[in-house]
Amino acid sequence: MVKVKEKLLENIYSPADLKKLQPADLPDVCDELREFIIDVVSTNPGHFGASLGVVELTVALHYVYNTPRDLLVWDVGHQAYGHKILTGRRENFHTNRKLKGISGFPRREESEYDTFGVGHSSTSISAALGMAVASNLKKEDDRKIVAVIGDGAMTGGMAFEALNNAGACKANLLVILNDNNMAIDPNSGVIGQYLLNISKSHAYNKVKKEVWEGLGKLDGFGKTTRKFIQKNQHALKNMLLRENNLFEAFDFRYFGPIDGHDVEYLTEVLNDLKDIPGPKLLHVITKKGKGFRQAEMDQIKFHSPGLFNKETGEIYSSDCPSKKKHKFQNVFGETLLELAEQNEKIVGITPAMPTGCSMNLMIEKMPHRAFDVGIAEQHAVTFAAGLATQGMVPFCNIYSTFMQRAYDQIIHDVAIQSLPVIFCLDRGGLVGEDGPTHHGAFDIAYMRTVPNIIVAAPMDEVDLRNLMYTAQLGELKQPISIRYPRGSGNISDWKKPFEKIEIGKGRQLSDGQDLAILTIGKSGIFAQQAMKVLAGKEAISAAHFDMRFVKPLDEELLLKIFKKYRLILTVEDGAIKGGFGSAVLEFMAEKGLSAHVRMLGIPDRFIEHGPSEDLYRICGIDEEGIVQAACEMSGK
Repeated sequence: MVKVKEKLLENIYSPADLKKLQPADLPDVCDELREFIIDVVSTNPGHFGASLGVVELTVALHYVYNTPRDLLVWDVGHQAYGHKILTGRRENFHTNRKLKGISGFPRREESEYDTFGVGHSSTSISAALGMAVASNLKKEDDRKIVAVIGDGAMTGGMAFEALNNAGACKANLLVILNDNNMAIDPNSGVIGQYLLNISKSHAYNKVKKEVWEGLGKLDGFGKTTRKFIQKNQHALKNMLLRENNLFEAFDFRYFGPIDGHDVEYLTEVLNDLKDIPGPKLLHVITKKGKGFRQAEMDQIKFHSPGLFNKETGEIYSSDCPSKKKHKFQNVFGETLLELAEQNEKIVGITPAMPTGCSMNLMIEKMPHRAFDVGIAEQHAVTFAAGLATQGMVPFCNIYSTFMQRAYDQIIHDVAIQSLPVIFCLDRGGLVGEDGPTHHGAFDIAYMRTVPNIIVAAPMDEVDLRNLMYTAQLGELKQPISIRYPRGSGNISDWKKPFEKIEIGKGRQLSDGQDLAILTIGKSGIFAQQAMKVLAGKEAISAAHFDMRFVKPLDEELLLKIFKKYRLILTVEDGAIKGGFGSAVLEFMAEKGLSAHVRMLGIPDRFIEHGPSEDLYRICGIDEEGIVQAACEMSGK
């Protein structure tokens, strides 16, 4: 009778349970962990390929280190599913990214093992350095600090700022560089090529290992000789690599590269590194999507694939083909390419999101005029500013949540100089399951405080297309921000002939006597749905105004609205504090007007993760929320 092999993962509720196993058991744990992730994510969508790629590294880290006493910091968090499963959340993992379920990213409130909340990239080394310095100040010499950062995140300038500081501090810190030659899209820039050159330099690693081990075995060649070799190892590396090691230039001890899928060897290396003081970097080579063939072959698609068949790898489409809906990002990408074919001055810029924002269409057709600059939002904005000074027309596409990282550059490098950079802010509003780190809640509020900038938000696909067309005509002498939502709109035949939109002018979409509803961007779609209900069973006659621009406001239209209506409802899918509604109230105060104005928007708190329709409902800015507010204002 064949004995059934005992499942190991089902008995692991914490790293303490993992440590009870023998090193020889760890490959089986990795196999089961990878299978578990595939099973759950195939039916409950989330980030996929990144977590599969670090299964062995995750197991080795929790096996070797005394977490949570030892602090483990993940960069971005796309790869932290295995970490969550091994740290007491296996039985709840089916709630991942669901409303009221566990977060798709590490989160301090969720677990003591989540030492730092993440979602944006390149933060891990800075956070880990802060923890390492704090541990030193508190005399916690036994505590180990580890940061895990991907090669994609290493393209972010903040990572190098942290390396520079960590080397100067001589902090007792281990940085693990998880190198899979991918961010969400393939890495751009020279850092990826540099890491590839290191990984291919077997000569140096072979010589280093043989010399080191040999010196330890030979009589008369002990610690003294090893110290001499340590002092002179830069010369050995320079000779074999024919270049300086970038990380050692930051005063980090560099180790690797090693196979990130050999879990037993990983544990040996990590155990050795625990006893080496000071800043250290371990270079680990992994494969994104490891263990799922389709994810290994198409790493971009399987970064976050949605529902898929775990047997065949088929990804199930959530779109209804009959309606032929287009995502706003595709409207942007196709329109940008069309405009670029007509206007040779147009240049496209994206910080590491060419597929996510659909600029990949222009990159494929016009690689000399479209640039993926890596995870470097600050650089992207100032790069665009430089282009604008020379008469080019830069379309700088950055997700709303990531544009927050370049706020100083917007002000200092673009707005002060009144440079006509066209900012296209994707994922404006609530984005759903990615949660508070990714919601585009603040761009309307923070953009409208900056002088010299135009702030616009199209309600539909045709408006997005025409705003892009208007912005590149060469008539603007200042920057413009065009924000639009994640997901699809409602217009199937959006590719209409271009029409110029007058800057700072809104439009009236319907007339009414009882109430004026003023909307900006996507909230206009919710308002149109609400209008049908109000005109029907609620018997409320409401007028709808799509304002299009938050800055400059259409003052002429607003004066007419305030003259006619005593009840005014503003609706926006952005932060209610300082946003579109606030701009209307400021206008009312400045002009000495009066009315009963009620504002709907994202409340003054961080909104959790969950389906977008649920989140809009919770915030009271969906169809139901608008109807309820209108009824309350009308006394019905």
